[in-house]
Amino acid sequence: MHDLTAARIVGLIDALTVNGVPTFADKGYQGAGGTVRTPFKRHRHRPRLSRGQKDVNRAHARIRALGERAIATLKTWKAPAKLRCRPRRATATVQAILVLHAVEADPYSGLKGSMDQLRLRYPS
Repeated sequence: MHDLTAARIVGLIDALTVNGVPTFADKGYQGAGGTVRTPFKRHRHRPRLSRGQKDVNRAHARIRALGERAIATLKTWKAPAKLRCRPRRATATVQAILVLHAVEADPYSGLKGSMDQLRLRYPS
């Protein structure tokens, strides 16, 4: 079963649309509708993509890359695999992990100073 079919069966596409959640998907999700955005796809009998369409596809790929990297990062952490709690708490835990990872990865982010203050206030 294709991911798009599964998403439709469980009502994911409708839930995203009702809640106005913009979603950036790959070309396999074309025709999903709702708030699901896919890149332009070149078809066999059509001319090449225009410069504007290629620019949109590049921007789309940059946005999707952020999500792909976040998922790859999560897969390297062992804590989420061992979570045994409600989905809401798991979501908060995963969000915290990603924030901490971003702060450690980018020492010049605005959050770095806040993290240093927390370390001083609550030494381990």
